[in-house]
Amino acid sequence: MGPGGAEDRVGQHVWCYGAQSYRPFGTAADYVVVPDALAVPLPPGPATSAAALAQAAPEQAGAGESARDRDLAEQGACLGIAGITGYRAVFADGPVRGLNVLVHGAAGGVGSIATQMARRAGAHVIAVVRDHDQQQRALRLGAHAAFLADHPKLAGAIRDDAPDGVHRIAEVDLAAHIDLDAEVIAIGGVICSYFSAADRPPIPYWQLGFADATLRLLGSDDFPPAVKAGAARELTAALIDGSLRSAIAARFPLEDIARAHELLEQGAPGRVLIELSR
Repeated sequence: MGPGGAEDRVGQHVWCYGAQSYRPFGTAADYVVVPDALAVPLPPGPATSAAALAQAAPEQAGAGESARDRDLAEQGACLGIAGITGYRAVFADGPVRGLNVLVHGAAGGVGSIATQMARRAGAHVIAVVRDHDQQQRALRLGAHAAFLADHPKLAGAIRDDAPDGVHRIAEVDLAAHIDLDAEVIAIGGVICSYFSAADRPPIPYWQLGFADATLRLLGSDDFPPAVKAGAARELTAALIDGSLRSAIAARFPLEDIARAHELLEQGAPGRVLIELSR
């Protein structure tokens, strides 16, 4: 803790976000320094489910409390700015209970969190993913329906599942999907995009205009502090109550971080963790 920090935080288990934003280093290190508010306390949770423990590192399986602690720490490590962004992409415009929420890239790092948090909040969740494996993963995450991005009649399939249209869209690539989004959005719906493959994508202005649609562009580094803090609280609560889980595809020691990045680039079926020597 630096000057002015609360000494009772020493020794706390935390997860952090924004370690790279406007700072010289990220979290690919044994130690990192962040402002107090960005180190979110990770309190002990209830007994972790058998399924979650089975996903923990093999050497920890069956180790009782230590396995639960490790599982919670690993799950916290999967949040970071992806968690903050996924939450914001769903809830930037208020609660979603009873609404239809469409999540593009629902099996990815941001999308998987958006999917689970929307389901937790009482939304009807529709996922769009790249392949059949991701389709099954999205359904396991809580999506009520999951469609392949190359479905020949994707807009019709989504409309069949959500006849009144989609009220919130968590968008992984605005340039690629804006025409589809315009076809399925509900009157007064919101598109929250956190990435676009094109810097200046054309948009179907009148189609969106007659839907009274809102286009919200997300820049996670610059969310207001109160927004980040609120998202962090909700993510932590979901982690503790077990409704938010990230699939762990692989674990690497810090010295193999290049291999970890390569696995991500190849489309790892889940999150990739870096383990630090203790």
